[in-house]
Amino acid sequence: MASLESNGPVEEQRLGPVVRRRDQVQSGTTDQRLLDSRGATDWVHTDPWRVMRMQSELVDGFGALAELPPAISVFGSARTKPDAPEYALGVRLGRALTEAGYAVITGGGPGAMEAANRGAWEAQGTSVGLGIELPFEQGLNRYVDIAVNFRYFFVRKIMFVKYARGFVVLPGGFGTLDELFEALTLVQTQKVTRFPIVLFGTAYWGGLVDWLRDTLIAEGKANPDDLDLFHLTDDVDEAVALVTKEAGT
Repeated sequence: MASLESNGPVEEQRLGPVVRRRDQVQSGTTDQRLLDSRGATDWVHTDPWRVMRMQSELVDGFGALAELPPAISVFGSARTKPDAPEYALGVRLGRALTEAGYAVITGGGPGAMEAANRGAWEAQGTSVGLGIELPFEQGLNRYVDIAVNFRYFFVRKIMFVKYARGFVVLPGGFGTLDELFEALTLVQTQKVTRFPIVLFGTAYWGGLVDWLRDTLIAEGKANPDDLDLFHLTDDVDEAVALVTKEAGT
């Protein structure tokens, strides 16, 4: 067993916040080891490196969006066809939000997202797209003026909530439902305040609202007043009035 009883100096090496002594002292400097290394590249796929990429995406998103005017996020299906009535309503919604003084944020893709971006663009407003890396190519629609692409869904969701005053949710699929319930959970748990959520399309969303009331709430899995966390409408003007009245400026 080694003894610490010695009057001689202890060899010590300081590497930033790290102190190494005795046989843990390393040769050379940190810069030397960095610049001279020619090893394997598996480290770029490790969890610590992923954390750095996540941090980078947060910094990029905050930097790109920090100076946005008040904004509303619009969600909806990427599969909505340009000749569908929902697309025309999305264009009207994007235009009306712009005329009310708000930037429009979408997921930046095709379908309902493109429609809302198009309406904002045609009204000469601020049209924002927050894209996501997917196994299949989706790409940003042509009506986006400010775009940020993300690897990670959770970072993208932070940006949707951080830089929007409210959500308008057009008919959509799993991704739209994910974003909707994320927002509802944040409001229900009071992680965010004054965050209006408008479901657009009573025929589309009516069945979901019925299930929430008749099953989820009826079985005690949520409170009856949780139905007040969102509004349901078929009217563009009413949707804009609801989301902007609660959002403020």
